[in-house]
Amino acid sequence: MAPTIAEITVSRHRLVLDPPFPPAWDSRPRHHFDVDIVRVVTDTGETGIGSGDAMAGFDAYRELFIGRAALDLDRHAKILDNVAFHAGRCWPLDIALWDLAGKLQGQPIWRLLGGAADRVRAYASCGVLRDGAATADLAERLIAAGFAAMKIRFHRADWRDDVAAVAAVRARVGDRLALMVDCNQGWRMPWDTATPWPLDRALQVARALEELQIYWIEEPLHRGDHAGMAALRQAVSIPIAGGEMTRERHEFDQLIERGCLDVLQPDAVLTGGISGLKPVAEAARARGLIFTPHTWGNGIGLAANLHLAAGVAPPPFIEYPFDPPEWTPERRDFPLTQPILADGDGWLTLSDRPGLGIELDEERLARTRIV
Repeated sequence: MAPTIAEITVSRHRLVLDPPFPPAWDSRPRHHFDVDIVRVVTDTGETGIGSGDAMAGFDAYRELFIGRAALDLDRHAKILDNVAFHAGRCWPLDIALWDLAGKLQGQPIWRLLGGAADRVRAYASCGVLRDGAATADLAERLIAAGFAAMKIRFHRADWRDDVAAVAAVRARVGDRLALMVDCNQGWRMPWDTATPWPLDRALQVARALEELQIYWIEEPLHRGDHAGMAALRQAVSIPIAGGEMTRERHEFDQLIERGCLDVLQPDAVLTGGISGLKPVAEAARARGLIFTPHTWGNGIGLAANLHLAAGVAPPPFIEYPFDPPEWTPERRDFPLTQPILADGDGWLTLSDRPGLGIELDEERLARTRIV
């Protein structure tokens, strides 16, 4: 008989951050990093793991999965889509189910998804606001570490100061590094009441960045401003990226159909899971768009999105959260026995290990468990 789902557990783990991490998009420094781990166990003892959004409201729907065939991924994804409408976004369960499916079939997820590639080149995604000289110093270190691309954050009080930081990097490194810019206008933290840029401001910024040969400009407008994104995309030469916090699959269909983006950045642990984003990646590839997921979270989510992108529609670069000393692979991936590391040429290579190909550090998780 095919294995069935016997148990689904969710635990929360907390890593104390000393020194704290001050993300550009948040006015409050992070003094700890919480990770929720989802485990799906079959009646024959196999376990799949996932992580990402908190599984808010899941307890009321757990019974919809218990006793069901573990490999009925399409059915489970439909239920999770319903749950996302009625309660919380429980997509980490989809990640755990894909990890389980890979383990049951003895295949890595990237191969189950089509096996388009087993590696993708990383771009170092920075998270801290630094002055121009310090940002340029970091860029030099990234080049020395083998990275070919770097994403710089905006969120200073004056956008001209943001552009100046990018200009300082370009002046220092020349064409040795591709530069992306994240304007952080698509969404806000709950306590942040700042108004997103209007189209004319986004156009001003994009024009200034065109002169600096930027690889793409990310979230220059509010996530719902489809008309503005389409207009900006037509007005400037820099590719427009976005969609990292877009919450429903049909919204990506609209973003594609209305010509809003050149680069789609959904995150499988936040929206749709691997099941829901596979067709988005296929649609992007068919339209000649770049599909490269958002990955700011922990190593389990990074691994899931890497499998998805590599397996279906390999992008030129994929996000790799990395901004030492405040944000390191060891902090990001603390639930794992080994952090996910880019090689000396900046590539992230997937193994042939079944499922996600990663292993939980059970001892550390026991020490850091808070729920």
